[in-house]
Amino acid sequence: MTEPVLATHDLTKSFGALRASDGISIDLRPGEIHAIIGPNGAGKSTLIHQICGGLRPDSGSVRLLGRDVTAEGIAARSRAGLGRTFQISALAMEDSVLQNAMLGALGHSGRPWRFWRPAHADADLRARAEDSLRRVGLADHMHMRTANLSHGQRRQLEVAVALTLDPKAFIMDEPMAGLGAEGSALLTRFLDGLRAEAPILLVEHDMDAVFALADRISVLVYGRVIATGSARDIRASAEVREAYLGEEA
Repeated sequence: MTEPVLATHDLTKSFGALRASDGISIDLRPGEIHAIIGPNGAGKSTLIHQICGGLRPDSGSVRLLGRDVTAEGIAARSRAGLGRTFQISALAMEDSVLQNAMLGALGHSGRPWRFWRPAHADADLRARAEDSLRRVGLADHMHMRTANLSHGQRRQLEVAVALTLDPKAFIMDEPMAGLGAEGSALLTRFLDGLRAEAPILLVEHDMDAVFALADRISVLVYGRVIATGSARDIRASAEVREAYLGEEA
């Protein structure tokens, strides 16, 4: 069996009497989209924060490309190849599309911001940023003010910023949030092709997108994974229907 690109083992995290993560073990395999679904309060955000390095688990481990990164922070995991997009956009809205992508490339370089040599004058950084924008279809918009992009285009820009980090895995937190039906359909097609760049761990409430995209789905309820399987497996699970899907299935 191919070694997972990303894996958690028995992740546990409590906040007082609340156990937000209860022994979570999941993995992400090369070329796949693995969706994490569950009701509000299931512990999805807590899980993502632990995977990305923003929250230290009480016990358990996170491995990236076979290496234990549990003790490493967000920046170190990003440099190691973990690319993240956020539920709420973290883009600099007043900057241009190219400037946002170049900031990502600057982070990949590991070099500090140099006031005596502005980053925008760095040919290597610019080339990496322009390449990432071309790959997501935003090359013609690189000089546009980011605030003027459509919501879907901003999601594409977030992916472009992540691509400048040469990601080995994407972590995507509700990329469909705020999109209408047409925007969701466009982004679904985009993400379907993106898995060729790197596998995607997808947290999403849009069940149409989940069932269209996911090779595997894990269902999280009260901090515990109650089922993992294909879309067909999840649709057929009585426990999942009772706990979460209901009529959505």
